Amino acid sequence: MIDKAEIMDESAIMRAITRIAHEIIEKNKGVDNLALIGIQRRGVPLAKMIAEKIKGVEGKSVPVGILDITLYRDDLSMLSEHPIINGTQIDFPITDKKIVLVDDVLYTGRTVRAAIDALMDAGRPKMVQLAVLIDRGHRELPIRPDYVGKNVPTSRLEVVNVKLYEIDGVNCVTISDIEKGVRH
Repeated sequence: MIDKAEIMDESAIMRAITRIAHEIIEKNKGVDNLALIGIQRRGVPLAKMIAEKIKGVEGKSVPVGILDITLYRDDLSMLSEHPIINGTQIDFPITDKKIVLVDDVLYTGRTVRAAIDALMDAGRPKMVQLAVLIDRGHRELPIRPDYVGKNVPTSRLEVVNVKLYEIDGVNCVTISDIEKGVRH
């Protein structure tokens, strides 16, 4: 897949993360009883980056968890006979907490639906909010993010690629065309 355009460089990503962190603090009137949970894979480093920014502003650490939604996906049988399970790691109780789910790209809403299902199996949060770096539209479910780094109108024939240093060795967001025969 060849990138046809870079839509966010590292500086733009960091500005978006900073803004999202400030918006989370403002909307929740601080960070008491707040936790961030990153959706595997790229939601995890984003959640950690947001938590660091929050700590820099508030002087308090916010717990960060990791959520693997693989077994909750409604397209699991179409993905692979042997799906890769990355693991969930939430080392704090989520019941009665304000949880901010963090993901890289919001598209159809199906990943978020699966994440909410997985989250509810771990406890009963007081509130669930959603933060995404990119909202590309094309929702199939009634899901709307509370915090958005950038709205990127796309065609269904395009793919938004979030690349993060922790996984990809670089921080940027690119857009490319879907390769024929590849399902996204």
